[in-house]
Amino acid sequence: MAYESYAEFLEALEQAGELTRISQPLATELEITELADREMKKPGGGQALLIEQPTVNGQISAHPLAINTMGSARRMAMALGAESVDAAAVELGSLIQAKAPTGIRETFALLGQALTLRHAKPKRAKTGPCKEVIHRFDAPAPRTEPWPSAPDVNDTSTLDPQPSTLLDLPILKCWPLDGGRFITLPCVVTRDPDTGDRNLGMYRMQVYDDSSAGMHWQLQKVAARHGRRYYDTGERMPVAVFLGGDPVFPFCATAPMPDGLDEFLLAGYLRRKSVEMVKCETNDLEVPANADIVIEGYIDPTEPLRDEGPFGDHTGYYTLPEPYPVFHITAITHRKKAVYPATIVGIPPMEDFHMGSASVKLFMPILRMTFPEIVDIALPAEGVFHNLVFVSIKKTYPMQAYKIMNGLWGMGQMMFTKYIIVVDADVDVHNTSEVLFCLCACTDPQRDSIFTKGPADVLDHATTEIAVGTKLGIDATKKLPAEGHRRTWPPLIKMDESIKLKIDDYLNKRK
Repeated sequence: MAYESYAEFLEALEQAGELTRISQPLATELEITELADREMKKPGGGQALLIEQPTVNGQISAHPLAINTMGSARRMAMALGAESVDAAAVELGSLIQAKAPTGIRETFALLGQALTLRHAKPKRAKTGPCKEVIHRFDAPAPRTEPWPSAPDVNDTSTLDPQPSTLLDLPILKCWPLDGGRFITLPCVVTRDPDTGDRNLGMYRMQVYDDSSAGMHWQLQKVAARHGRRYYDTGERMPVAVFLGGDPVFPFCATAPMPDGLDEFLLAGYLRRKSVEMVKCETNDLEVPANADIVIEGYIDPTEPLRDEGPFGDHTGYYTLPEPYPVFHITAITHRKKAVYPATIVGIPPMEDFHMGSASVKLFMPILRMTFPEIVDIALPAEGVFHNLVFVSIKKTYPMQAYKIMNGLWGMGQMMFTKYIIVVDADVDVHNTSEVLFCLCACTDPQRDSIFTKGPADVLDHATTEIAVGTKLGIDATKKLPAEGHRRTWPPLIKMDESIKLKIDDYLNKRK
């Protein structure tokens, strides 16, 4: 299903009993975070929240704020336009694994898949709802002097709001020690200056004033690679940021797509309707016509970086200030009745856990093309995305678990994974207790573990050096003689199925 606005998605959530409206004014400074955090930690992820009157420095914003809209398995499936995330994964898997037809039935099945793909490619539109209100900014003169030091992290004051500036949006100050207000669900569009390839990513943005913000793209991200090419040439880098529209957009912005493959192709496929794109007002980038809010601008590689942070991050700790590029705003366009989508991150579980879980399920068929022995993968909430990964495999030869570890560490965001635990196919990796049982019962620590070095998440405060760290892999599978285990491996205790059925029948008769 394609949603033509975030408001339409919220209406669908409300009809499904998945949304709670909050009519009482709530402050964007900390109060909304506290309410949303409590909701996210309820069993199953709680409800989506629509804050109808968010306040900015005591003044009610013109834009309602939506949060936790993808914070459950059901809402995540609705955002993807599917009955369930598993169903979407099966459909994508059948498309990826399609083979040449050998009969009429298979031919028609393949034609059906081709018809589904016709919506994948984005198409251009002359205009769209995202341009109902247009506000342009004068470009500031290039800055050569260092930026001032970071503001007092306890100071929540800002300039007086002006129409259609950053200060007019209900942007959250999430946690007490945050360095300011942060846009937390921005879809950031950049383009490779050499190939013209477009990238859609998600990088938090700290608001500095009414027309500039920090752009926190980490050095391993695609947008950062695009940026380095502009820094090489000294040319201004065009950037476009949008919020809202179809909820599939923020999911695609965080999905582990191969570098160079347009995320809007995935969006069009998932929503079964081509994404209509419109050209920005002040640069040549394109954004979805049905976005709620668009922020256009540039990064000037000739000016110094500026400290961004602290920020209460998905690690559960604050990331401390580090220098990042400054995003200068040249225009803001939006719907007349735009909804501001937001999220918060912090000590898990949070909304991002459900987004990450959906990505793993959706891209599992692609992963199995490289590693056919993989049965399932889980990223427990306690691992805050990629810190901890459980993998179950069909083991058929010695050292296969280590092959999987090294392979995963070489794939995209998996390079940041600190700990990988590999178990046998009959272990439910989504049951952390079951995995820990295997870890304790089926390993000899020295024999069954491996340390290696590699890139680390720049948000990881525990590494000795920023972006550089070590990884630990543990083989908790049944050991083979060739792996150094000469003893007989004992069977796991299990009751006979006939006895289990007999006792089931006995208990049912007692009810």
